[in-house]
Amino acid sequence: MASKKARPGRTLIIFFVVLAIAYGLVALGGSWKPELGLDLQGGTRIQMIAKGHPSSDAMSEARDIIDQRVNGSGVTAAKVTTQGGNQIVVEIPGDSRQDLVDEVSQTAQLRFRLVACQDTCATSSSSATTGGGTASAPATGGSTGIAGQRAALGFDHKVPAAKKHKKAAKGGKAASAATPTATATATDAPTAAASPTTSGEPDQSGDISVDDALDFINNPPADQVAAFNAFTCPTDGANNVEDVPGKPLITCDDQGRKFLLSPAIIEGTQISDASSGIPQGGVQYEVNVSFHSSGRSAFADATGAISTTNQLMAIVLDGQVISALTASSRINGGATITGDFTQEDAQALANNLKFGALPVAFDKENGISSATVGPSLAGNQLSAGLWAGGVGLLLVMLYCLIYYRGLGLVVVGSLIIAGASTYAMVLLLSKSADFTLDLPGIAGLIVAVGITADSFIVYFERIRDEMREGKSMRVAVESGWLRARSTCLAADAVSILAALILYIFAAGDVRGFAFALGLSTIIDLVVFFYFTHPTIQRLSHYKFFNRGHRLSGLDAEALGVDRITVGGRA
Repeated sequence: MASKKARPGRTLIIFFVVLAIAYGLVALGGSWKPELGLDLQGGTRIQMIAKGHPSSDAMSEARDIIDQRVNGSGVTAAKVTTQGGNQIVVEIPGDSRQDLVDEVSQTAQLRFRLVACQDTCATSSSSATTGGGTASAPATGGSTGIAGQRAALGFDHKVPAAKKHKKAAKGGKAASAATPTATATATDAPTAAASPTTSGEPDQSGDISVDDALDFINNPPADQVAAFNAFTCPTDGANNVEDVPGKPLITCDDQGRKFLLSPAIIEGTQISDASSGIPQGGVQYEVNVSFHSSGRSAFADATGAISTTNQLMAIVLDGQVISALTASSRINGGATITGDFTQEDAQALANNLKFGALPVAFDKENGISSATVGPSLAGNQLSAGLWAGGVGLLLVMLYCLIYYRGLGLVVVGSLIIAGASTYAMVLLLSKSADFTLDLPGIAGLIVAVGITADSFIVYFERIRDEMREGKSMRVAVESGWLRARSTCLAADAVSILAALILYIFAAGDVRGFAFALGLSTIIDLVVFFYFTHPTIQRLSHYKFFNRGHRLSGLDAEALGVDRITVGGRA
């Protein structure tokens, strides 16, 4: 059976097309400079003072949760520390941004409650419902991509985690229908500014069953109804609510509509995962929430109970109603939160829900401050690092040109291509994953230069060994490639494994070094397979190389043989 004919020219064309696409994406991003870390450009310093006298364990847990939020992508290089027993300090690279303050201090207490009354409260809560947009709950494998059926919970405003409060986009959002059909109708209940609860119920900390919540909304206590009817939503949007899960809640939305809500039937701790993104076929960002078994069961029971009553279930985040829904049938699975999201808004909410609620609260009036801080390293240290990398790269190129002569040009070209590929990836990751390049990261990129050059040396020496055994260059290129490929894959696998271990178990600047080292090693493999090897294949067809010109690096004198074998097919 004939062997597959090598097409190095086509491989090179595809490689350069992909590289051109990468730089096209960089151009669309509009930035040709990578984001720098705290040590090189400074950033935002957020200081938060906890209320009361939290324990050291609570402060440590809060620090870890905030660290997961701001370093959700793992490459932001933000620093989170505790000070003085009741302070958490967060330093994030980049310009001062108020949304960062809101995100890291968000307590993220998400709860699901049934609505007893909205706007007014009579003896029956059925009159409290309002109409809205419709969203479906697709079955497994639906376009939204979460396993199991789920409700699409419609927003009309942004969630409070973003704190941007742009003008609302009216109406709910329709999701894909699936069999069996289960729809959830979103009311016109936007992001809330919450008010204080009434305190007519004892503090309860035990689980509230769906049946208990249904009893409450069908027959709300007289004192709760009186308090609700007497209550007026604050005009300044102040959030002074005490959201106790086992107690009823009176709160308002930002359009001045008030709600009387049952005790919580689903807690934020019952959320197993949260993610954000644009669904297949969609155009807007959404937040997908999935539950643990107990939360999933309660959600199904609640939607089943209200499916024929036109009653509402509210989603409450930090005491604020962000949406309410009705259901036309029992819905098993998770929830999709939709609305007027930007990518940052959706990611902020998903991080808050995914990484958990903070065990401490912060005084948002006087306990949270932010300031811009300068770089911790002088600019000459960045210049010194770049000069070190440049000189090292130049020495490697010079050595290869002297030792390998014509083949050294392949090394020079490969290193240039690897550098261009690395720079494109750094720019793309800076835009898409908030990757910041600090001095340890630059060190990781410099170390990878040696790994890249080592791959070329192994390959070239394999080719020379094959030619010493009497093979022509064309044959030696292919047989040498088979031997060099395994060696380089093994060496790079060790480097990637080392970078992965450092990234998982280390913290702070060491993770930046590990990420840069792993990224550069992967790029080395791509360049080695899709640029260096096909380039050598192409050069083997030229007489300058396959006949052993004295400047080719493959002449008889350089190989230590009497004569060069000419001809042969790979």
